Amino acid sequence: MNIERKLALAIGARRSIRRYRPEPIERKTIEQLLLAATRAPSPHNRQPWRFAVVEDDLSKRELAQAMGERLRADRKADGDDMTAIDADVARSHARIEGAPVVIVLCIDMGGMDRYPDSRRIHAEYLMAVQSAAMAAQNLLLAAHTEGLGVCIMCAPLFCPDTVVETLKLARGWTPQMLLTLGMPSDGGRDRPRTALDEIVQWLPRSAVA
Repeated sequence: MNIERKLALAIGARRSIRRYRPEPIERKTIEQLLLAATRAPSPHNRQPWRFAVVEDDLSKRELAQAMGERLRADRKADGDDMTAIDADVARSHARIEGAPVVIVLCIDMGGMDRYPDSRRIHAEYLMAVQSAAMAAQNLLLAAHTEGLGVCIMCAPLFCPDTVVETLKLARGWTPQMLLTLGMPSDGGRDRPRTALDEIVQWLPRSAVA
């Protein structure tokens, strides 16, 4: 089956996988997934995505602990129930530490256009974020075609400084999400999708079209 057909099937069959088997993922396979990610479109072709690949158990544990502490502090400040907080933190730890590979997807605004006003600065930032999301989708689909599972964790958006400091990320890298990666231990769940008539607006055809 050619790659185009495999990718077409992957769009419908892909699931978010949160539990993985313990076997490691070959570096060559990870590199192929990252190359697929970099085929995404980007504003001005500046390719602002950056990837930090975390494979060793110690780094994953330190990241999970640091992010868990930040999550606990935020939820305590909200006045949430401690039992619920403990369960939330435990889930976060398990998802990060239980994955053979964790990829931290970041953006770097260093190569993007610069403007003197906040409106266009914000628009440029959003374009970089959008391109990173498209890179992530490429990676998800490529992983699925290889029989691998991936799940996105957007928690870094709530504690980007914690992720940067813990992993000693390069200057200018702003974390957007974690992608946990490994051989699936289950098939994931098929979640319902909103009907098109609830989310699509068909505009009238132009009289001159």
